[in-house]
Amino acid sequence: MDERGGQPADDVTVGADAGGRTSAEATAADPVFADAEVVEAAARIPVPGDGLSRSASLSPVERVIPTWTDPTVRRASEVIGGPLGRHAIVGRAPWLTPLRVCLLMAIVILIFGWLFKSACIQQGPNGAGGVTLDQSGQRPWITGCYNDVVPLYGSHKLDTQAMPYKTSWIDTDGTTHYMEYPVITGYFMWGVSELGKYYGKFAGNVGLPIPLDVAAYFTIGAIILALFYLWAVASTARIARRRVWDVAIMCLSPLLIVHSFTNWDLLAIGMTAGAMAAWARGRPVLAGALIGLGTAAKLYPVLLLGPLLLLALRSGRFRGPVRTTIAAAVVWLVVNVPIMYLYPTGWYEFIKLNSERPAEYDSWYAIYTSLSGSHLFDTTSGADSPTFLNVLSLGLFGVACALIAWFALSVRRRPRLAQLIFLVVAAFLLTNKVWSPQYSLWLLPLVVLALPRWRPVLVWQFAEAVVWMLLMFYFAGVDNKGLSIYPFIGAAIVRDVLLIALIVRVIREILRPADDLVRMAGDDDPSGGVFEHAPDRFVIPSLPQLLRDRRRAGDASDDRAPVLVGAGPDTDSPDAPQISLVEDEDRRI
Repeated sequence: MDERGGQPADDVTVGADAGGRTSAEATAADPVFADAEVVEAAARIPVPGDGLSRSASLSPVERVIPTWTDPTVRRASEVIGGPLGRHAIVGRAPWLTPLRVCLLMAIVILIFGWLFKSACIQQGPNGAGGVTLDQSGQRPWITGCYNDVVPLYGSHKLDTQAMPYKTSWIDTDGTTHYMEYPVITGYFMWGVSELGKYYGKFAGNVGLPIPLDVAAYFTIGAIILALFYLWAVASTARIARRRVWDVAIMCLSPLLIVHSFTNWDLLAIGMTAGAMAAWARGRPVLAGALIGLGTAAKLYPVLLLGPLLLLALRSGRFRGPVRTTIAAAVVWLVVNVPIMYLYPTGWYEFIKLNSERPAEYDSWYAIYTSLSGSHLFDTTSGADSPTFLNVLSLGLFGVACALIAWFALSVRRRPRLAQLIFLVVAAFLLTNKVWSPQYSLWLLPLVVLALPRWRPVLVWQFAEAVVWMLLMFYFAGVDNKGLSIYPFIGAAIVRDVLLIALIVRVIREILRPADDLVRMAGDDDPSGGVFEHAPDRFVIPSLPQLLRDRRRAGDASDDRAPVLVGAGPDTDSPDAPQISLVEDEDRRI
């Protein structure tokens, strides 16, 4: 097995020396790298004694190249001339690094994402000599361009630059509402509306076409959100090390086309990826600050703290995770407390809305209700919120987290941090009562690091795009060239099954590290920071071990003395005891 992550496909032969002393060949006749280039590149790269340092700059032969190792990517590369090495000689254009190529790919896809949504900011005559937003002909649903940005611009009084959380409005049913998004997202929306007004004045002064306010608002916001996603791409690439080319999974994503500008999730995605990069590079306080900021923009970044604390418990390295947790809490409080004090009712709107809202269309609760006609998850008469649904979704997520914790503390080899974060976030999506379609974007940076397998990941992403379009056709209605809800339900079930398949694959690779492409390539845990190569300090029996022990309870007593379990010497505390609740490492899975 090649150290880059697997056997090269078919006619590709790859040198096994990570230092670059053996050339790689794409075919028997055509060298991928010129020998002089390999030697020159390898001479600049120190060969680390135990994996790669965080700051190591990799030569071409030290990177995993998907067009060699992944059959799907290899076949897809025929569109642009075939696998790397058939025409290109690596090293001739030093400015075209893998990161820059990935950023260029992401920019192109983000442009397509804006074009996909731009149908919703088209303008037409208003009958009085002016123009207005053209939403005729069921445009948002039939084209799939619907996004929360355009309708909320007027409904949330952003067109008047009203201060969020301070300003309220009355809905059609007579209910008073405030900004229902977390603080950073709310003020981001307000800030972009200010920029849109300034741009309109600037365009008028210099003779440029003056767009509709809402069109300027949407486009300026899209540009800023795109920069946050490029930050996520760069952060993920810095973590990926040898598998940097796998970052293209999140750059060429069909999910990115349909959902990049559906809502404001790219804010939190950029901060979350930045937090993971800061943690991987040994900066726990910065990681915590970014988690706190991300949680103030969207709730899900706080889920990173659970896997961090789990691995801290297993490795005995608590200092970094504790500092990260404290920093996250402090930053979140600094952002939120002033708004809580000044506008308590407006600030509480986010919590109020999420407790009172029913199950989202994509959730299995809503799917079950649609298929069965049951009212089990409905809000009871006289109640403000669906109490049973809230308790059930929270309880199921709690059970999922408990199972993940047990698994992380009992498996033979410690899971990688990205694997645990992926499992927790995926469990949140599957058990939560609200799974807005754009939430699936959260998984893009995580799946690159946790499961860099192109075919199953791309199939899942295409399924997400199909789910969105069928939901839009359902909203259009059967009488308006739309569809019934059942095609959407079928696609949502397929999407859920595909995501569960990814979860199962991650679990399998944790149980069998030899199948983990990241560890095959020679790294232990690129996203793990202080956890990488750390010895185990605390493990618990796995469920199969407990069952075996129970079956053996009636057998003859085992005379073997207990042994301490560990993965190696602890560089921080050489004399610290290694604690295990099992007798023999070979009996754990």
